[in-house]
Amino acid sequence: MRVIGISGMYNSIDFKRRRLPGLDPRHYRIVQGLDSAAALVTDDGVVAAAAEERFTGEKTTGAFPVRAIEFCLRQAGLDMADVDHVAHGFDYRHSEVDEVGDYTRDRFHEVHSPEVARAQLASRWPDVDWSTRFVPVSHHMAHAASTYHLSGFDEALILVADGMGETESLTVAVGRGRDMEPVHKVSALHSLGALYGAATLHLGFEYAMDEYKVMGLAPYGDRERHAEQLGELVRLGAKGTYTIPLLGENRGWREQETQAGALRELTRVFGPPRAPGEPLEQRHMDMAAAVQTALELTLTHVLRHFAEETGLRRLCLAGGVALNCTANGLISRSSLFDDVFVQPAAGDDGSALGAALHVHQQRARADVRGRMTMPYWGPEYGADEIATLLVGTDGCSARRYEEAPQLVGDVARLLADGDVVAWFQGRMEFGPRALGNRSILADPRDPGMRDRLNTLVKQREDFRPFAPVAREEDVHRFFDVADGSPARYAHMLFVVRTKEEYRTALPAVTHVDGTARIQIVRRADNERLWELIGAFGELTGIPVLLNTSFNLRGQPVICDPAEALRTYLRSRLDHLVLGDNLVARVTTPARQAEGR
Repeated sequence: MRVIGISGMYNSIDFKRRRLPGLDPRHYRIVQGLDSAAALVTDDGVVAAAAEERFTGEKTTGAFPVRAIEFCLRQAGLDMADVDHVAHGFDYRHSEVDEVGDYTRDRFHEVHSPEVARAQLASRWPDVDWSTRFVPVSHHMAHAASTYHLSGFDEALILVADGMGETESLTVAVGRGRDMEPVHKVSALHSLGALYGAATLHLGFEYAMDEYKVMGLAPYGDRERHAEQLGELVRLGAKGTYTIPLLGENRGWREQETQAGALRELTRVFGPPRAPGEPLEQRHMDMAAAVQTALELTLTHVLRHFAEETGLRRLCLAGGVALNCTANGLISRSSLFDDVFVQPAAGDDGSALGAALHVHQQRARADVRGRMTMPYWGPEYGADEIATLLVGTDGCSARRYEEAPQLVGDVARLLADGDVVAWFQGRMEFGPRALGNRSILADPRDPGMRDRLNTLVKQREDFRPFAPVAREEDVHRFFDVADGSPARYAHMLFVVRTKEEYRTALPAVTHVDGTARIQIVRRADNERLWELIGAFGELTGIPVLLNTSFNLRGQPVICDPAEALRTYLRSRLDHLVLGDNLVARVTTPARQAEGR
C-alpha cells in the first residue's frame, strides 16, 4: 500500500487577514495549518518526506504542499494514480464547529473543512476519485502515529502536546502493537502550546515560529524570581490534570484570535511587553525562565501520573511542545521512563508523516513499525548536476575530490584553523534540525565562534546557543549521556550536560547553564560526517564539531545545490562543500574592501 500524508491548511493566514484587517502582523500567525509538508509511506517504510517551505523559500509556510507531494511521487517513481490514499493530518467535523458567529462558521468552510483539502487535490489531480482516496486523520492521532510507529517500541505511553488539534491541546495515549488508544485529553482552552506562544509574543518574538528563542533565553533567567507567580500560569490538579487560567482571560473569539486577554495578564504579572527588536533585559530572561519552568512542571506532572497508572516504562513524544529540548532533557533524566523517543519532525510538518503512517497501519497488511534511524528523506542531487552548476559560476572556484578521505582531511584542517564551512551532502533531513546533510560546521573550541556565527553568519540574537555533534564512540567523554541509549540523541532533541571538565574546552556549544543540545552520530547513519568529526579530533584532540542549520536569517534550511551556492556567495561563510566539491570565493579587491 502507498499512502501520502499531508499537513497544513493552505489559506488560514489569508482568511484571517481578510476577515480581521489591521491586526499586529504577528497576530496573523495565531492560526492552525502552518508547516505544510508531504510524506510517502509504502510497505517498505518511509520513502520520502519534505516540508513545503524548502521548495518555496517561505519559512513555516502553510501553502498547499503541492511541491512536496510532487517530490514524494518523483522519489518513488510514481504518479498520483498509483497512490492508494492521501491522508491529511486534520479531521475537523462540521458538528464540532461553534456556530455562534459568522467568523467561526466561515473559517470552517473556507479553511478547516476536509472538503477544502480535497478540493485542492482535485484541482491538481482531477482524474483521481478523491471521494475514496482522501482520508482525514485527527490531528493528535497523526502526531501520535508519527512518533509511536517509528519508535521501535512494542508498547509505550504517548504524549502529544501543541497549540491545539481540532478541539484538544494535549492527548495521552497508550500504544500496544499496531494500536493506539487515547486515555486522556486536555481542551484547547488550557493549551500549553498557546501559553508558551503567548509568552513568545509578549517577549517580542513571532508566535508559532520563535518559541525556541524563549527556550534558549530561559537559562539566562532566575527561575526563583517568579516562583510565586507560577500558579497564575498553570494550576496543577489531581490525577495529572491541570488548568491554565491565563488563557481564560481571552474574552470572546476576537481576543482568542490575538491572545489579547492572555497578553494583558502577562503584562500584569511580568510587566510591559518587549517590542520586537528592543534590547533584552533581565526581566525578560526571568519571564522566559518562569514560563519554561511552568511547562516542565506541567509535563512531568502529567507524565508521572500516567506512568504510574499504566505502568508503561517507554515514552513517545510529539507535537510542537515536543520540540522543547530542555523539557525533553528533563524528562529523559527523570526516573519515570527507561527510554524516551521523540520523532524529529515533532511539529506540524511531522503530522503529514503521522497521517500517512496511521492510515497505512490501519489499512495495510504490512507492518512498517520499527526504530527509525536518520530522517534523510528529502531530495538529493547527483554529482553531474552539482558539477554543471559549478561550471562557470562567477565569484567562486571549486575543487572536485576523487577520494573522500582527502576531502574530509582538508575540510577538517579548515575547521581546525577556525574557518566556517557549509556542508551539503546526500538527502535533505526532514524536520527543523540540520542533522549533518544541510549543516554549517565550525570549531566548538573557539570562545568567539558563537558570537561570530550569530552576528556575521546567521544574523540572529546573540543569546542563542549552537549544538555539538559527536561520534557515538566519543560522546561519553564530553557529555552526560545515559549509557546504552545513543539512538535517543541522534536527532538533536534532548539537552544534556556538558561535563564540567570540558565546558571551557567547548565554549561555542555549551550554553550558559552548562548544557548542550547534543547530536550523536553513528558511522552507519552518516559515514562522511562521522569521518569528518574523527579527522577533526585527530588534529585537535576534541572529536566534536559545532553543527547548525545551513540557512541565513529568515530563510528555511537549504534544499538544493543552486540555493546552497547562492546562499554561500551572499554570506560570510568561509567555504562550501557540495558533495565532493570544496568551493571557495574568488577574492577580488571589492571583496577585500568588504572584509570578505
